[in-house]
Amino acid sequence: MAMTSVEVPRPLPWLMPRWRELVRLADDGRLPHALLISGGHGIGKHSLAEALVARTLCASPGEFACGDCHACHMLASGYHPDLLRVAPEEGKRLIRIGPVREVNAFVAQTAQQGGYRVITIAPAEAMNVAASNALLKSLEEPGGRTLFVLLSDIPSRLLPTIRSRCQHWSLPVPAEADCRPWLIEQLGGEEEARFWFRAAGGLPLRALELAEPSARALRQQLAETFEALMRGSEPVAEAARLDRQSIDAILWYGIIWLEDLIRLGLSGDTAELRNPDLLVLYRQAVKNARVRDWFRLLDYAREQRRLLAEGGNPNPQLTLEAWLVRWSTLLRS
Repeated sequence: MAMTSVEVPRPLPWLMPRWRELVRLADDGRLPHALLISGGHGIGKHSLAEALVARTLCASPGEFACGDCHACHMLASGYHPDLLRVAPEEGKRLIRIGPVREVNAFVAQTAQQGGYRVITIAPAEAMNVAASNALLKSLEEPGGRTLFVLLSDIPSRLLPTIRSRCQHWSLPVPAEADCRPWLIEQLGGEEEARFWFRAAGGLPLRALELAEPSARALRQQLAETFEALMRGSEPVAEAARLDRQSIDAILWYGIIWLEDLIRLGLSGDTAELRNPDLLVLYRQAVKNARVRDWFRLLDYAREQRRLLAEGGNPNPQLTLEAWLVRWSTLLRS
């Protein structure tokens, strides 16, 4: 009795041109042994990677994995013996050396299904220095029919020695027209799709995240905090009202709003603002501080977010308070 077909991963619509390039390389036998796929969080790079993993392991691939073979069924079930996924342990931010040692043992084995061995590492920049150095040997001498797929939001945080051993595929922010039909379907209307695409800086999956009820509520709360600080509210008291577990999202919003403020302060042009609904607050803030001060605050926010991502700042409440104190100082100056 024939097995029923399983659904196979496919790239999101705006990534199809890059997908066709990958398929052409694979069919010509020119697929590199290590790919670094990078792009902003929310661009959809996981969909491209998963489609490539499935097609590479498939016994009878066409444009995509076939969905009928034993390999496709194993992958759909959540386990394939020739696929190894490396990611931070649950609740951790970093990839340490242990899982990478498993990679080295994995690539030394023969593929059980007689095809490729595939290793995915995501996010690749989460590897600490020891893990990165341990991976180098496998990247240099992977053996035949081995594919590494590294995914990264911020590839500059990878060791140069890792980057140099991969073919780097950087995914640019897509045109709105390429995403609009998909976003309208996901968000239920053109106005919603347009607003959240703009707020997300052109990252479609980020747009979906921002449109979720909890994210909308946080955004509204932060806008109210912004306004309260401008009126002279005490920043430490405002910090106490915010959920410190949301510090990464809070800093992300702060960075995006600062970039808007700087655009407005430098050019006065409102057409490029990502959050035009905050224009009244922006105009007041621009009056109260110099553009160079907003640049300094932007650098501070980016650095704090980097430290959080690397596990270098263990006290989110203090980070939150320090962040709002700095905002408040500029909003009142």
